[in-house]
Amino acid sequence: MKAQRLQGLGASVFTEMDNLKLELQSQGKNLINLSIGSPDRAPSLEVRKVLSEAALDGSQYGYTLTRGTREFRESCANWYMKRFGVSLDPESEVLPLMGSQDGLAHIFLALTDPGDLAFIPDPGYPIYTAGLVLAGGQKVSLPLLKENNFLPDLESIDPQIAKKAKIMVLNYPNNPTAAVASLELFNKVVQFAQTYDLVICHDVAYSELAFDGYRPVSFLQAEGAKKVGIEFHSLSKTYNFAGARLGFVVGNPEIIEALSELKSNIDYGIFCPVLKAGSYALSTHQPQVEETRATYQKRRDIWIQGCAEAGWEMPVPKGSMFIWAPVPTKQDSLSFAVDLARGAGVIVVPGIAFGEHGEGFVRIALVQEEDVLREGVRRVQEFLNSKD
Repeated sequence: MKAQRLQGLGASVFTEMDNLKLELQSQGKNLINLSIGSPDRAPSLEVRKVLSEAALDGSQYGYTLTRGTREFRESCANWYMKRFGVSLDPESEVLPLMGSQDGLAHIFLALTDPGDLAFIPDPGYPIYTAGLVLAGGQKVSLPLLKENNFLPDLESIDPQIAKKAKIMVLNYPNNPTAAVASLELFNKVVQFAQTYDLVICHDVAYSELAFDGYRPVSFLQAEGAKKVGIEFHSLSKTYNFAGARLGFVVGNPEIIEALSELKSNIDYGIFCPVLKAGSYALSTHQPQVEETRATYQKRRDIWIQGCAEAGWEMPVPKGSMFIWAPVPTKQDSLSFAVDLARGAGVIVVPGIAFGEHGEGFVRIALVQEEDVLREGVRRVQEFLNSKD
């Protein structure tokens, strides 16, 4: 019954962990789920009031254009200028999305033909591979290795393959590795893209979840970046809009137009009250953004310090909502994750789910309140001590 294209989506590890979670729940086991990167907080009360008032307006229920409202696009452009110093034309260089994953999934259909090559980070967020597979493209793994701080090694890429490729996907702060990138790297990426006529698609969903005073940069801050690429952003993490599905893509107008043309044949745009609430969130100074950042930093510290007491050492991330932790036992990542779930009731994602170079690690999502994380740490300590 299923189309063959679905067979290459690679969701088997996630499915296996989901099935295990259901099995353990059916047995009555109390689980602490640190697997899915879904924010556990809500937008600020002010943002919710804007959304509620707009939703009560009977005139807001018609179709909206794929390009959304001028108000929202201007809010995105103004936010980019204030946050990154990047100038954007709201008419041609900004496109609203039903969450950044919407655009990341569809960009390959807009830019690639069957058989085209694309560089996909490994380990990497699964939608990058899924979008490419659905478009009939061919994945070229871009290894993100510990010895290179989980950054791409552009010099190691075969020039002959680079000449054939059409797209390179990047994502910093990174999911799943929590690595961060510098403007120096992005300048090199622009030069690489110019040399090989590549489109760069940068996913910057976690730009506002950064810790210890660190402020991530935008790819579009690199000189010439807008000539070669686009950047995807999300309100899910910064403003806790995850279920409202709102994001946007900015950058090269020709690429934006191609994606807009594709989407105009797929959907009728975003619910207008959501756009209004998103515009308000982007346009106003909200202490909640700083509060959210501080909350994740404290959660990070609770988890890392607690696990260190049990001998499980892991790097301290500067950004994202994840910890990329080396497997502390002599097991592969899936076996360890399964044992941790069965033995401690703590659910994490095996690194192999994000690509072959994810083996040896697990991803921990900091999506539970502090008391739950402390209980998770206690369980992990007990679990690891039992392994000694």
